[in-house]
Amino acid sequence: MRWPDGFVCPNCGNRQSWTLRRGRYKCRSCRGETTITAGSLFQDTRKPLRLWLQALWHVTNSKSGTSALGLQRALGLGSYTTAWLWLHKMRRAMVRPGRDRLSGRVEVDETFVGGEIHGLRGRSGVGKRLVAIAVQVKGQGIGRIRMNCVPEASKASLHGFIQQAIEPGSTVHTDGWDSYKGLSTLGYRHEISALKGRGPAAATELLPRVHLVASLLKRWLLGTHQGAVSPEHLDYYLDEFTFRFNRRSSASRGLLFYRLVQQALNVEAVAGSSIFGGKKPPRPQ
Repeated sequence: MRWPDGFVCPNCGNRQSWTLRRGRYKCRSCRGETTITAGSLFQDTRKPLRLWLQALWHVTNSKSGTSALGLQRALGLGSYTTAWLWLHKMRRAMVRPGRDRLSGRVEVDETFVGGEIHGLRGRSGVGKRLVAIAVQVKGQGIGRIRMNCVPEASKASLHGFIQQAIEPGSTVHTDGWDSYKGLSTLGYRHEISALKGRGPAAATELLPRVHLVASLLKRWLLGTHQGAVSPEHLDYYLDEFTFRFNRRSSASRGLLFYRLVQQALNVEAVAGSSIFGGKKPPRPQ
């Protein structure tokens, strides 16, 4: 997968090399040294590559995903922190760079994700993260989805998400929130379903697909991860949920595994320290 036509130097593009010890290659042109895992998800790993592939297979073969504790037990890893770190690295490979935007008719809404805070309603989600969700309409069902954390329910945040997730010319169906106004000037056909005065069940009835996806997301976070998702890492859990949901009808787990390995080779290496963000490693849940 990495070099289908043979060695390629990442520095100068030369195709001739010497093979050194411990799986290293030395370019015959620029004399630079590299490995087949350099610049990928697997860079600088101290574990055997076979174990990484077993981890990737376990993740893709688990229909609803797996927790770090589950991965640790399945692979026999001595450290929970290693399993947690590996899962976060794999989530970074679940979003393909340059992926196609949604098109056609798309429902868009936002929801707060986080612990329950009594006394707060509507869009005042203190202590939670706001997640924007776009769901492609496919007949009576659901097509692909996109979701991202947004800082606030402002016009700049929501318009930015829509431009990133949805192809211009598509029909965007939203509620009557003021921040969605102006989508027509960005090249979208805007369909509005005002919810004011319709009762608490109106949102689910008028935007059924996006509310179903929001409900499934929260159920997945609570069921698979027991709700133990820190706000700073929520975006990567959203990436995993999107990866799984958009491939929910795939009959071949082997193909999912193959695609994830491909994407893992194209993801820039990320150090564990940057994932932990200077904090202590998490404890098992």
